[in-house]
Amino acid sequence: MECCRYQLIPALISLIFLCPLAHGWGVDGHLIICKIAQSRLSKSAEEAVEQLLPGYADNDLSSLCSWADRVRFRYRWSAPLHFINTPDVCNYQYDRDCKDENGEKDRCAAGAIHNYTTQLLNYGKSSQSDYNLTEGLLFLSHFMGDIHQPLHVGFASDRGGNDINVRWYTRKQVLHHVWDNNIIETAEQRFYNEDVQELIDAIQHNITTEWADQVKTWEACSETACPDIYASEGIKAACDYAYKGVEEGSVLKGKVAHTVNKVYFYSVCLREFLKLNLTADDYFLSRLPIVNLRLAQGGVRLAATLNRIFG
Repeated sequence: MECCRYQLIPALISLIFLCPLAHGWGVDGHLIICKIAQSRLSKSAEEAVEQLLPGYADNDLSSLCSWADRVRFRYRWSAPLHFINTPDVCNYQYDRDCKDENGEKDRCAAGAIHNYTTQLLNYGKSSQSDYNLTEGLLFLSHFMGDIHQPLHVGFASDRGGNDINVRWYTRKQVLHHVWDNNIIETAEQRFYNEDVQELIDAIQHNITTEWADQVKTWEACSETACPDIYASEGIKAACDYAYKGVEEGSVLKGKVAHTVNKVYFYSVCLREFLKLNLTADDYFLSRLPIVNLRLAQGGVRLAATLNRIFG
């Protein structure tokens, strides 16, 4: 698959409704993953990323981690690369699932990660490249985030939760958007003074403490990139957490007193949690640890992949 060779089509507002609704993590989710990743780069990877980022990014990868979403209507060929659909089963198989709606193989998030990893391996090998390596870096960084959002490896029948209408507390929403945005935004409002950096700090703290013994396993990969591992984890998380207990019209709230001891909280969250009324928030509080875990894994794995690419 050579995505960058597809014809570029200008965005036309009249055609927006034709494009799939699935998006990756919201802006904050992608920002979190790229912030974590850039803080873990080797010296050579750090230098390569700085060289590839445009000057206006001010050497901040996170500032452009949502770029791939912003160009979807211009690069319409890229839309299927943001997600993977399974035939409504809780397992993932590359040969079965990595294809677009026309059946073209390799057209999914896992295929895109393989493609852009291969392109970026050309960095430094010659003064000229057949590829736009800046765009390759931005696409890879974004799709590594997408594949860690559980509903980006979801069911074809509901388009990863885009066709499941729910209520997030009092707001009408689709399940996919809850996982893209609402869980993260609610956590920021409740526990982190609406400051995404405080959430990043909490996740990074747990990477070095609570999850420290898992990090090497997250980073492990027998190739340059291992998106099939991440996709398999994603569909399992989708089945076990995102879809579980949800149906059309569900109101995502409920009693939590019976689940408090089963839910993993960051210490900073626990202090605030104890102040809350324990009669609501079941879906939010029991799914937030999964969101935080996937954000951490996405950041750690993006860094590990870039470190392998750039030596």
